[in-house]
Amino acid sequence: MNKKILIVEDGFVEANNLSIILERAGFIVCDIADSYDEAIRCIHKETPDLVLLDIFLNGKKTGIDLARVLKEKKMAFVYLSANSNKDTLAAAKLTEPYGFLVKPFREKDILITLDIANYLHEQKQKFQQNEDSLSHFTKPPKFEGVIGNSAGLQEVLKLVKIVAPTETSVLILGESGTGKERIVDSIHANSQRSKKPLIKVNCAALPANLIETELFGHERGAFTGASEQRIGKFEQAHTGTIFLDEIGEMPIDLQVKLLRVLQEKEIERIGGKGSFKVDVRIIAATNRSLEKEVSEGRFRIDLYYRLNVFPISLPPLRERAGDIPLLAAHFVQHFCKMNNLPVKEISEKVMKTLQSYSWPGNIRELEHLIERSILLNPDQVITQIALPQMAGNTSVINDDKKVKTIKEMEIDHIKSVLEKCNGKVSGPGGAAELLELPYSTLISRIKKLGIKTDKYFH
Repeated sequence: MNKKILIVEDGFVEANNLSIILERAGFIVCDIADSYDEAIRCIHKETPDLVLLDIFLNGKKTGIDLARVLKEKKMAFVYLSANSNKDTLAAAKLTEPYGFLVKPFREKDILITLDIANYLHEQKQKFQQNEDSLSHFTKPPKFEGVIGNSAGLQEVLKLVKIVAPTETSVLILGESGTGKERIVDSIHANSQRSKKPLIKVNCAALPANLIETELFGHERGAFTGASEQRIGKFEQAHTGTIFLDEIGEMPIDLQVKLLRVLQEKEIERIGGKGSFKVDVRIIAATNRSLEKEVSEGRFRIDLYYRLNVFPISLPPLRERAGDIPLLAAHFVQHFCKMNNLPVKEISEKVMKTLQSYSWPGNIRELEHLIERSILLNPDQVITQIALPQMAGNTSVINDDKKVKTIKEMEIDHIKSVLEKCNGKVSGPGGAAELLELPYSTLISRIKKLGIKTDKYFH
């Protein structure tokens, strides 16, 4: 059945052009409205499958006001915008639209956006059905290795319970070291594919010239050095799940092939004579802002929306201070057992220090710090812990008694380490090594915090 579309646009020319494009593509334009009140009447009369609405309309009420009504009615909608300011776009995003179309419209962009919007709407309906049926589950979900009781983490686990039993792609967002892989394990363990393979691929760790053969495989003789057939990660994950870590690092030309897997459920080996079907669930993760990557042309918008059906954002450790005692105790027990040592305790003073630190490296940094501290403290109780540049961070109070924010403390800490290293970031003795962070993560933090690099990089 052809989809019915309502156009809510106060510009006659734009509305007419949209109507022509949509009808040519096989959609039914059930009506055109130029105000909030007229749109409400059309919705009650026609019940459209999707609404295209301009942000600014005739009358006192805007498209954002209409979007709130559509959201309550669980109707799909896409905004039509023309260089709106940041505050307006921020307000529009809060209504959770299914996409944005920027004026002037291109036919290809319209059709792609509508295809994605329909897909997202169908998936959301499935999620709602799954959420409604959660109360009927008798088997408790498995969250092995996920530690903490903070509100932020509990919200993440709630989302995992909803999406895990479905077949939908998941996009996990969060800073490096926040535990994205643990969440992937939990989704797979609670899915219908839990007895099947979970194949993990770090896109950032693969050379650009090898990532395609790693993912899709190749036939014998496909290129120089291909002496035998190679089965790619997607084939290995058949009937199971594939985890694509650092998806933001994937080359743009390979993103087209990944989009085909998502849409058609089929792959083709390099040098192969044809494509074949694969039954794979895709979970992706990144510490980048994919919206920014899309706007700067490094990530395909159609792939972004296909992956972003069900995003899960992991909070950084600095927002989970209440979970630090539980995490620290877990790591103490683990590393004491691994090194055949009696289980140690952490003094109250040290625990307070851990909870006041900003943790730029998140849980991974805490894990490494606990492992080192166990080996450096011979006593049963850990009374000292060597935080990076701890002497400069023992107090959050300035001379004028003004309390520093966590962001200010992190900036000061990174600056002090850079100065200690004479501006050296990577390699032995560099700031990344002292902070126990990957080079790329430290550079990302420096840029995000607005630290000027001319002083340190000559």
